[in-house]
Amino acid sequence: MSIMNPFCFKLIQIIFLMCLVLQADQLVCSKEVVRCIQSERQALLQFKSGLIDEFDMLSFWTTEDCCQWYGIGCSNITGHVLMLDLHGDYNYYYYGGGNRFYIRGDIHNSLMELQQLKYLNLRGNYFTDISIPGFIGSLRNLRYHDLSGFDNRDHNGGQWLSNLTSLTHLHMSSILNLDRFNSLLEMVADFSTFTSLKTLDLSYNKLSGKITEGGSLPFLFEQLSIASNSLEGVIPKSIWMNAYLSSNQINGTLPNLSIFSFLEIFDISENRLNGKIFEDIRFPTTLRILELSSNSLSGVISDFHFYGMSMLRYLYLSDNSIALRFTENWVPPFQLHDIGMGSCKLGLTFPKWILTQKYLHYLDISNAGISDNVPEWFWAKLSSPECSNMNILNNNLKGLIPNLQAKSQCSFLSLSSNEFEGSTPPFLLGSGLIDLSKNKFSDSLPFLCESDCWSNFKALAYLDLSHNNFSGKIPTSMGSLVELRALILRNNSLTGEIPSSLMNCTKLVMLDLRENRLEGLIPYWIGSELKDLQILSLQRINSDLFDLSLNNLSGHIPKCIQNLTSMTQKASSQGLSTHLYLINSDLFEYDLDAFLTWKGVEHVFNNNGLVLLKVVDLSSNHFSEEIPPEIADLIQLVSLNLSRNNFAGKIPSNIGNLTSLDSLDLSRNKLLGSIPPSLSQIDRLSVLDLSHNQLSGKIPTSTQLQSFNPSSYEDNLDLCGPPFVKFCVKGKPPHEPKVEVQDDEDLLLNRGFYISLTFGFIIGFWGVFGSILIKRSWRHAYFRFMNNLVDNIYVKYRWGRND
Repeated sequence: MSIMNPFCFKLIQIIFLMCLVLQADQLVCSKEVVRCIQSERQALLQFKSGLIDEFDMLSFWTTEDCCQWYGIGCSNITGHVLMLDLHGDYNYYYYGGGNRFYIRGDIHNSLMELQQLKYLNLRGNYFTDISIPGFIGSLRNLRYHDLSGFDNRDHNGGQWLSNLTSLTHLHMSSILNLDRFNSLLEMVADFSTFTSLKTLDLSYNKLSGKITEGGSLPFLFEQLSIASNSLEGVIPKSIWMNAYLSSNQINGTLPNLSIFSFLEIFDISENRLNGKIFEDIRFPTTLRILELSSNSLSGVISDFHFYGMSMLRYLYLSDNSIALRFTENWVPPFQLHDIGMGSCKLGLTFPKWILTQKYLHYLDISNAGISDNVPEWFWAKLSSPECSNMNILNNNLKGLIPNLQAKSQCSFLSLSSNEFEGSTPPFLLGSGLIDLSKNKFSDSLPFLCESDCWSNFKALAYLDLSHNNFSGKIPTSMGSLVELRALILRNNSLTGEIPSSLMNCTKLVMLDLRENRLEGLIPYWIGSELKDLQILSLQRINSDLFDLSLNNLSGHIPKCIQNLTSMTQKASSQGLSTHLYLINSDLFEYDLDAFLTWKGVEHVFNNNGLVLLKVVDLSSNHFSEEIPPEIADLIQLVSLNLSRNNFAGKIPSNIGNLTSLDSLDLSRNKLLGSIPPSLSQIDRLSVLDLSHNQLSGKIPTSTQLQSFNPSSYEDNLDLCGPPFVKFCVKGKPPHEPKVEVQDDEDLLLNRGFYISLTFGFIIGFWGVFGSILIKRSWRHAYFRFMNNLVDNIYVKYRWGRND
């Protein structure tokens, strides 16, 4: 009996299996089979019923096959639901990230039906005031679990986690009530039975305690993130393949990283590291991300440290006392996406090695001590599709910027606080956020570019051209910048009126035209159209800050000032103190720095200082007529400065409604009448100046008003009572000034009369006296006449006495 060849036997087996597969495939295709298990479909629908889906994420959860629904993944063999991924983008949306999505509501216990679930991701949604459901602990097959951002009200210590021992990835970022753990090691010890766990994210919690020098973890992670907690101590000796340790209070020196041969990510930024970097020890060649910024490290980093680091893509060294010294023609072994070297010492010359970086996304070499002309190849990099953020501010960079054809692709561009001069090439305006302030740019008409060119830059969101030498009028086409959040033209030589087209920029948060030569009336649309305005500064022309001072503006305050809703609504100290927005899919934060004369001294207030600051400053202009009573509707005002104008009439009687007022300056106007009694209701007032007006009567009695120095009331018509020594006489009405109303024709007549009288006197006097002085015969005749006249008078006088 012959034995079958083993090879032939294997071949027959393969053919047989292929036939079975083909037969099964025909059976599946011969009729429509719904793969979804009905009990799990019903469980998902019950889960959906407890959610509020404002962004229609679950709008297609209606078909029979739940395996085809958004966020659902099933087994191709059994039909069981294996994946539920409904991660949202709530935080991104909340911070102004544009058209984002998220769900909110309750998590229904019907999810217990999904016993085969391996992947559960609900991060970034808006689940508030509820506990993490305990039934999640029954999903024992979970491998990936992410509830980051969950506003957890769970006080049972997270017991639901104890059964999920099969987890390989656990993300618990921004989960409340994790601060019950006294230390990091105690937290991690709770996961000691999770032998398969490779990724653990505990960032943005309230973890505290000490990391000891000899401390080690019970098992090895591929990635551990404990960033943004309050952990103290030193870097542990057991470092993981990916280590995120940023934003804690870790101290000590930077260890010898070369001994960690598998280290790919090392982020120790925003801690308290100090000491020098080893000059003779290289960084690990496996590193992809090296983040050392915002510590107190010192020493020198050279090309020696980066030998063989071809995998490095992200390098952040900013805000240390590190000096970087590379050989002149050094060609790095890496191609970086991000370079952060702000406040490092790069030397006087512009770093040439940056030219070799072809895929540069982010560059920060601000405040780096560079004093050089910027090479043309750098400007060409701004047109690269990879360019996102370029920051070279606060150096001593010089020269002219070439006018390139390709438009800048960078979302953020800051050239501030340098020595650039000449005109500003339009290609820069392709960026979404531009800061060219504190240079020597000197464009004139047409302002920056052709008068209608601004319509080509509609994506522009932030433009700061302050502290330069720009001149001319603000172009009308700037009104096409409908995405603009901040327009800062402070301290230039701009003239003319504020163009009405700016009313189209309805997203403006800050408009700063202070210290120019603008003129005209306050536009009515500032109050009616720019509802989001928080800082308006037109001084020497903020509506948290409404500052029109130091311009040549005239007319009256429009009554629509009451439409500045940010000043009429109560502010929250918990509100955002930063400003974020989305440009080309990148989320950016920018500062709003407002210059304000506060209590007689000019200060700069940034984001944090402006959270609760509401200011109106119209000082040093030519405003006239009465102060409108509508100004008292701005009940959140902290400072009101109308000094050095021509305001007339009485102080509004309802000014006491401004109960949040800390500073009030109405000095050097033409205000008359008495001080309103309601002013005594403002008990927070610490600065008051009503001097140099025509006020009269008794100063209202209150603890605040009597506590001010008499200079706050000096040079008025007839004020009496404390703090003056002069007492008011009971029953005696206050002295009211006589106000003569003269129309323009009478004023012109009186002025002409006095001018004619003056000229007549001069001509008559010099006509006689000048002739006597110049012509001798006339002078002799005049004196003879005077002598004869005197003699005749004398003779008649003596003759009369003798009679």
